[in-house]
Amino acid sequence: MKQLGLNRSMASALAICMFISSGAVAGEPVHFVSSVDATTLSEKKRTSLGLYMTAGEAAEFVGSNEDALLIDIRTRAEVSFVGMPADADKNIPYMVMDEFWEFDEEKGTYKMEVNSLFAGELDELLSERGLSKDSPIILMCRSGSRSARATDLLASLGYTAVYSVVDGFEGDKAKNGIRNVNGWKNAGLIWSYSIRPDQAY
Repeated sequence: MKQLGLNRSMASALAICMFISSGAVAGEPVHFVSSVDATTLSEKKRTSLGLYMTAGEAAEFVGSNEDALLIDIRTRAEVSFVGMPADADKNIPYMVMDEFWEFDEEKGTYKMEVNSLFAGELDELLSERGLSKDSPIILMCRSGSRSARATDLLASLGYTAVYSVVDGFEGDKAKNGIRNVNGWKNAGLIWSYSIRPDQAY
């Protein structure tokens, strides 16, 4: 098991989860048992499939399951300037900046819209990898909200094993507004500002 800054009991618990998720019979769908308590999640982080992982669990899972895909669904600007998980298979943005870069005063940022190519790009990647809509797919955004909406979209298209990373890449905001609570970067997991050609959107 890769070292991820986890203590021995946490690593053992994750190893048990890996065993449970592997399925007793070859070809059975993978079902991961997460430590995430869905009842504690805000509505914007909940999904219709009810499948979740923390960033740490996602790192362990993709390291132990060759058929699992970790998709970074943030914008190209985010992965370029904030970094990207080294283990991510691909960056496929779920949302993209509005064509006219309209400013959203209420949110204090520029407007975004759903990427019309998102589902098609994922379908293509599955085909390239010889995977199906029942294969485990892990979606990661900044902090778990976009990945929940993207999960719902894929579920409506027949995907059955889509997991949302509830703390995302940067994590939730602390009281001071800084994202230093949880998430991939704050968990000490491997990431880089350099994007590999096979990861690029």
